[in-house]
Amino acid sequence: MSAGFSHLDPGTPEAYWQQELERRDIEELDTVLDLLVVVAAHPDDETLGAAGLMARATKRGIPVMVVVASDGERSHPASPSHTPEQLAHLRRIETERAVTLVAPDGDLRFLGLPDGRLDEHVAELRAQIARVVDEPAPRTAGRVLIVAPWSADGHRDHRIVAEVCAAVCAPRGIRHLGYPVWAWHWGDATSLPWSRARALRLGSDETDLKRRAIACHPTQTRALSPQPGDEALLHAGMRSHFERDAEIFFLESEERSEPSGLDAAWFDAFYDRNASDPWGFESRWYEERKRAILLASLPSQHLGRVLEVGCATGVLTAEFAPRSDTVVAMDAAAVAVARTRRRLDHDARVTVLQGTAPGDWPEGEFDTIVVSEVGYYLTRSDLNQLIHRAAESLSEQGCVVACHWRHPVAEYPLTGDDVHDALHELIQWQTVLTHRERDFVLEVFAPAAALSAAQREGLV
Repeated sequence: MSAGFSHLDPGTPEAYWQQELERRDIEELDTVLDLLVVVAAHPDDETLGAAGLMARATKRGIPVMVVVASDGERSHPASPSHTPEQLAHLRRIETERAVTLVAPDGDLRFLGLPDGRLDEHVAELRAQIARVVDEPAPRTAGRVLIVAPWSADGHRDHRIVAEVCAAVCAPRGIRHLGYPVWAWHWGDATSLPWSRARALRLGSDETDLKRRAIACHPTQTRALSPQPGDEALLHAGMRSHFERDAEIFFLESEERSEPSGLDAAWFDAFYDRNASDPWGFESRWYEERKRAILLASLPSQHLGRVLEVGCATGVLTAEFAPRSDTVVAMDAAAVAVARTRRRLDHDARVTVLQGTAPGDWPEGEFDTIVVSEVGYYLTRSDLNQLIHRAAESLSEQGCVVACHWRHPVAEYPLTGDDVHDALHELIQWQTVLTHRERDFVLEVFAPAAALSAAQREGLV
């Protein structure tokens, strides 16, 4: 907490805030969602700030995920009756009860980072929150909302969590709002950015659920003992801010739409405009050289079962086939699929499918998954899902081959470097090979247990 206020102070009365809220025309919070993620710096933040929102989402069948960064073990640093370890244990139990009450099917995760020292664990916190929003599931394909402690709440841990959430949300186009906790205690009307406020009006059932959820945190709402140092952190005046019939959130960044991915119609039109050799696969030395580098980079001569995402006209597909048991080649464009089929209709090992990734991902396990010059056509969320689909369907000794043009293209939602950054961030693969030059980046990834080329040959 900042030095300017204490939890023992009476604070700003709730009657003052009620008058302010009644006279202000606050925009309603948009709750048309596919996923709600509630992030807390400490146990009880999520209940105080967003229990009503969690209850609303649950009532509407919207999945709820709750991430609690620390165990709040330093809530009573001078307590003569409870050690930090005892408080951490109790506060986890309290949070489980509160979240279960408002979101019975919610996914609750404790990160166990040190209370008061989140600034020392920013990278870990960011990775954990990114993993939550990027996990593979159809529900995450659409509208995601992250709510977390407000960045100007006056508590260092709250600010750190807000900044980390902003860093995760911005490149993914995810909405991020902050819920005040301590600002209701120390602030006044001039300290809040009302133009960025969004209100969730709670029904009587939601208000009742939230009050009951707050009562699930007795280590904070009651004194731990009559002794000095064990005073209630959330006295009645403080609790009254959260027992009102509305929850207030503040936009932490401007709401924006995620850039659209390129669809099949875009590629069909491209092929129509460039009929003979649209990508220069068969006419450019650049493409021939890149293809040779990719083929030489594969860790095994025998590729097993291959999935090629974005096969285009099948030039690379034809190189895979002699080294494979089977090849599933897929592309969104009807013209590309027809040309690949004509090129390889004599080869029984090759199946050519028209479909988009990740939505039409084929069933089964693959030994080699090729994502070449395709990742930057996708939205960030679709790319994340593609990466997770690849991880789920990759065999234990398999590999994922990714190769992408590095220069920016105006129509593409992402760059090649964006794609490879995501590959490194989302999945705990080993990087078998990295080839990076001015024009393209080529990398081969494999599960931790996969053998190297030398190990496969028995050389080591």
